[in-house]
Amino acid sequence: MNGEVRAEAIALLERLVAFDTESDKSNLPLIDFVEDWLRRRGVEVSRAPNRAGDKAALLATIGPSADGGIVLSGHTDVVPVAGQKWTGDPFALRAEGERLYGRGACDMKGFDAIALAMVPHFQAANLRKPVHILLSYDEETTCIGSLDFIARFGADLPRPAAIIVGEPTMMAVVDAHKSIATFMTTVSGFEAHSSNPALGANAVQTACEIVGEIGRLAEAYEKAQRNPRFDPPYSTLHVGTIHGGTARNILARQCAFHWEFRGLPGDGTMAALARVQDYVDRVALPRLTRYVKGPSVETVVEVDIPGLAAAPGSAAETLALKLTRSNQTKAVSFATEAGQFQTAGLPTIVCGPGSIEQAHKPDEFISLSQIDAGIAFLTRLAEELSA
Repeated sequence: MNGEVRAEAIALLERLVAFDTESDKSNLPLIDFVEDWLRRRGVEVSRAPNRAGDKAALLATIGPSADGGIVLSGHTDVVPVAGQKWTGDPFALRAEGERLYGRGACDMKGFDAIALAMVPHFQAANLRKPVHILLSYDEETTCIGSLDFIARFGADLPRPAAIIVGEPTMMAVVDAHKSIATFMTTVSGFEAHSSNPALGANAVQTACEIVGEIGRLAEAYEKAQRNPRFDPPYSTLHVGTIHGGTARNILARQCAFHWEFRGLPGDGTMAALARVQDYVDRVALPRLTRYVKGPSVETVVEVDIPGLAAAPGSAAETLALKLTRSNQTKAVSFATEAGQFQTAGLPTIVCGPGSIEQAHKPDEFISLSQIDAGIAFLTRLAEELSA
């Protein structure tokens, strides 16, 4: 049986990789394909479109319509390939030896393909509890693509007993990950000739002062925190881009910078923003407006994704350890949709095929051995739910 499922998983992965679902593009062609594939096999399917109508999440249910099922959660979007040096077409699955290359092969269309390939086996297993396959959008940018279905679990949809997010963990059971919040801070100054700074307000200078404070705050987190489950073992702050000014001899009218916070579980994302805002209010803004009125500093929260906190003995952890035949969990520093599920009160772990070290890189790949490991995991899930 596993050989047939492997062949089907690879065939499905080839189709999924062929859809260019970079996060700034529509995923609807992929969703159309998956929905048609599922409906032709008699599977109940529903969609949750985004506000613009150019993307959608999909939920498929195999087995009885009852509470207590298991959600297999994967995302359909991928990161961009622009500027990366691929040795082949990123959107054409390429097999070389024991590896399958393509954008999303590892992160995380490999898991999506395995879950779909297992559908006939789930159908034949006479499940006592349902298996739900949830495919989301925009995980790589905002992690909002699963929220509509999460809100419906326990309302007009059965409430699952556990969520398995199939991000690449080499099939290790991950019970904790960091949160992530991203911010855009815009400093608006007042233009003047650089020979007389008292006539204006330099947005670039103030932005740099705030960036410096973010750096000092990052050092404070590094010195104060030590959680050996994570690498690095502390919450981190990072400024990724900064743009501003028009000429060397003009006080800059505007400067904006993009920054992020990745927090240990329990370390609130907005706490970091509050500390930066305190510096802005006490130091940066008074200095910016000391000569002229009107300059401002505004920060917009772009993304706020909760972390996944360890919940020893949860239904999700207990099930995943049993299915992987393991007795230990681990933590990771990258963020996933798992925190969204847990925040809604749904027991959640992360466990999926492939290595995160391959994600987001040129010549991304998943190994055939990891395809097989994912199939074995879901085969044992079918046995567990039909016992």
